[in-house]
Amino acid sequence: MKVIPQSHTVPIATVLGIPYDAKSSFARGPAQAPQAIREALRTPAGNSFSESLHDVLSAATLGDAGDVRIDSDGYPLEAIQQAVTEVLDTGAVPIALGGDHSVTYAVVRAVARQAKPFTILHFDAHNDLYDVYEGDRFSHACPFARIMEEQLTPSLVQVGIRCLSPHQRDQARRFNVEVIDMRAWQAGVRPQVVGPCYVSIDLDVLDPAFAPGLSHREPGGLSTRDVISVIQSVPGLIVGADIVELNPLRDIEGMTALVAAKVLKELVARIAENLRAVHS
Repeated sequence: MKVIPQSHTVPIATVLGIPYDAKSSFARGPAQAPQAIREALRTPAGNSFSESLHDVLSAATLGDAGDVRIDSDGYPLEAIQQAVTEVLDTGAVPIALGGDHSVTYAVVRAVARQAKPFTILHFDAHNDLYDVYEGDRFSHACPFARIMEEQLTPSLVQVGIRCLSPHQRDQARRFNVEVIDMRAWQAGVRPQVVGPCYVSIDLDVLDPAFAPGLSHREPGGLSTRDVISVIQSVPGLIVGADIVELNPLRDIEGMTALVAAKVLKELVARIAENLRAVHS
């Protein structure tokens, strides 16, 4: 696919839709999420500013590369990598809008070709570290196993975990993953990320009270404010990101799409702020 030009100025960040949910293990629907997030982002009920008063929707700040063309249910590794690479080649920071969480492997693979090393800051109810899930190595339950196997990052920090299995516990130990589960979060543990990072946000990190539009609703999670507060405190360059697992088919009046759009706005603002700090 070709990047859709937004203006003569290269935006700081560019969203890329990945309408793919064939690796979902429970319910289809996340393939419809990119458009739902775009609509929520530009709703006339809100405005274009982040909480730090950054005009997130200005052409100089956020571009849109459209959607990756998905031709089949087979894992579209090359198509996603190519699309992300095209965004990177413009000089913009790519923000992928999934889609199920399987897309993260391909996105990180593309970013790692141009931006290693970086830490991955991963928000999720699940570790997504299964070696194989239901016979599939590319399931949305497996992306971080593939990422760690290929050494695409030296450090993976997972926040909000509350569906750990013995196998995933062993995988976390195998790959030396820092797991901040909900018990640790309640005890006051917070991620300490140093240097460049990639941010992966599975919306089911949120308690269903804040985000009902999910395939896997898992009670006892973070609040929207919790996630935003961590994003707003990321100290280093953000080299890429994804927001995944919104299921519009299970949403209530677009509530979760609005949450995704809010998180996206604050993420874009933080990318811009940290870039400005580096160049000042």
